Amino acid sequence: MDTRTEVREFLSSRRDRITPDQAGLPAYGGNRRVPGLRREEVAMLAGVSVDYYTRLERGDLSGVSDTVLDALARALRLDEAETAHLFDLARTANVSPVARTPRKKTATLRPSILRLLDAMTEAPAIVRNNYFDYLAANALGRALYAPLFTTPVPNSARFAFLDPAAQEFYPEWERNTQELVAAMRGEAGRNPFDRTLTDLVGELSTRSERFRTLWAAHNVRFHRSGVKRINHPVVGEMELTYEAFELPADPGLQMSTYTAEPGSASEEKLRMLASWAATDAAASSATASAERADA
Repeated sequence: MDTRTEVREFLSSRRDRITPDQAGLPAYGGNRRVPGLRREEVAMLAGVSVDYYTRLERGDLSGVSDTVLDALARALRLDEAETAHLFDLARTANVSPVARTPRKKTATLRPSILRLLDAMTEAPAIVRNNYFDYLAANALGRALYAPLFTTPVPNSARFAFLDPAAQEFYPEWERNTQELVAAMRGEAGRNPFDRTLTDLVGELSTRSERFRTLWAAHNVRFHRSGVKRINHPVVGEMELTYEAFELPADPGLQMSTYTAEPGSASEEKLRMLASWAATDAAASSATASAERADA
């Protein structure tokens, strides 16, 4: 990742989206050459010189203080995820070349995490890494994301952008892909020297125009909680609330769980999905037993 380019495009895109009125500034004259704030207006709001802000927006965050970053975040009206991303970019800009190595990632799941997944029987649950690979799931999680688990290494980003079935599986595909890319952008900011993540971004940029467009927008968000609509091929459409939890002992891993509103049609469909998953598992077990007996 070219840090200077990332900084330049992120700051300029945030500046372009804010009008003088939103920033509480008078809009003098009716012929502004920029869609949002001018550089001198951002500099004034942040309490820095125009020359200094211009240097920052050109991608040079070397030596920038936390105080200035906080002032920039307020001036550009950054939310929590965007502010964290700005600080991540500054950290990368100020790290020594010797330290520019990817952060260590968890390669395998601990047995206790697998036991925890198996113990969750009434809610779908999955564990993913920061490359958006689904590393493990409980029975209901595998059933919920059955179209993804047809591949050896399910990857939510590749499925969303490269599999034609994704647009039917996700009724709100446009919103889902926006949120997915914004979460990926945050991951890239936290792990700028991770070759695997960089390669994934490159692959999707090459193969998906939708991904290229969203990636160029430089939007960032945390993937913590929300509502997801899924049109499941067996039970139909469901509206589920998800909660995502980082696993502190396993860097880069996140567990997501899904629940439905009590008494809703989606809750009934989750029960149907659990019954289907149990029937399918029993059939698979019987087939495997028969094959062993014939061997």
